[in-house]
Amino acid sequence: MATVVFMGTPDFAVPTLRGLINHHDVIGVVTQPDRPAGRGGQIRMSPIKTLALEHGIPVFQPEKLRKPDAIAELKQWQPDVYVVAAFGQILPQDVLDIPPHGAINVHASILPRWRGAAPIHAAIRAGDVETGVTIMKMDAGLDTGPILSVGVLQIMPDETGQSLHDKLAELGANLLIQTLPAYLNGLIEPQPQPEIGVTYAPQIKKEDGHIDWTQSALDIERLVRAFTPWPGTYTYWKGKQLKIHAGRYARGAVDAGLVIEHVGQVAIGTGRGLFIPLEVQLEGKKRMDIADFLRGYPDFIGSELK
Repeated sequence: MATVVFMGTPDFAVPTLRGLINHHDVIGVVTQPDRPAGRGGQIRMSPIKTLALEHGIPVFQPEKLRKPDAIAELKQWQPDVYVVAAFGQILPQDVLDIPPHGAINVHASILPRWRGAAPIHAAIRAGDVETGVTIMKMDAGLDTGPILSVGVLQIMPDETGQSLHDKLAELGANLLIQTLPAYLNGLIEPQPQPEIGVTYAPQIKKEDGHIDWTQSALDIERLVRAFTPWPGTYTYWKGKQLKIHAGRYARGAVDAGLVIEHVGQVAIGTGRGLFIPLEVQLEGKKRMDIADFLRGYPDFIGSELK
């Protein structure tokens, strides 16, 4: 049983911390400071802080981990290893050098594909047929450290950002628990990442969900799935935001953004093919399927989306 300091923040990191609590001695948790969340802007703890407090584990929440006072605070804990999963800050070399076995990261892609902050969204948007989790030893670069182990899973045709997130979170936790003892006992030699196949998945902003109807219907369908539930995808109709919660692509051709009736269905023109919206939500209204929406707004047919 190893002594571990865990660093993580969102839901993705919860299964990994839970696995560590069950199999090792977690002597401390580092997570992002409490932030305002939701419409009311109430201050909320991160999911990781909540789990740590439930188990009586000390929690440290530095605004910037690279600051000297934060590093000094970290040095008071003396674990065998750091384990990091979706922490939200880059660890400087001064921090990586503290534990004798360094820092091990649970990354939600098969590296070196999709280095960066949003690998789950990126894999769906790109139409990848498989993705996975990489357990790597961290260095000061952006997801560039040597690989300890890899787990692979198939991306289903109807996969959403949420469903893939949940699968990868569990896969990552299980893989980490399998990998860590062998690594700590010197039975795994970290392997450098391949130099071929490097891609990046930058952080996503809410405005990235604004649909560009000049893209292909296939790309738009992937975007909608990838951005479910966050940040969501949307367009504008009559000056109001219209969220697109679900849809599919179909063959056909009409001007990009033009709403038509096609084989008894609502269809929207794109740069290539037609997008068939299935669930929508007009600004200030509840989410509904497209048939219900059309009954309330029959003038949607023939209109243009921006």
